[in-house]
Amino acid sequence: MELGEGQEKLVSHPIRSLAQAYVYYSQCTPFGIYFGDEMVGYVMVIYDYDLASYHIWHLMVDKRSQGKGYGKAALKECLAYIAQKPFGDSDKVFLICREDHTVALGLYKKFGFLPTGNRDGEEIELVLEIS
Repeated sequence: MELGEGQEKLVSHPIRSLAQAYVYYSQCTPFGIYFGDEMVGYVMVIYDYDLASYHIWHLMVDKRSQGKGYGKAALKECLAYIAQKPFGDSDKVFLICREDHTVALGLYKKFGFLPTGNRDGEEIELVLEIS
């Protein structure tokens, strides 16, 4: 998996994401995003037991596969997975995104994610209420 030029500030490096999946294995599920047999991206879903909430981490599509709808399809599948409540009950899904990552923000807002008002530097937190 490779990031496009300048995208290293938008998403964690794939090696860091794999390390986090290992560390948080009891509350995290990493997913490969595939087109046929070709891996075109990855995403992780993590559950915060302290807050009883799900989080979508590190949604990334390889630079050669961007703009083809894979991120949208992956987000849809993540939300379907979370709806099954695999780690525990929750009525919220959180994610963070850089404020200047307009493509990702547009996608998240189309799915109903709204800003919480919380931020960390250039990143804003978004939440989706689920049932």
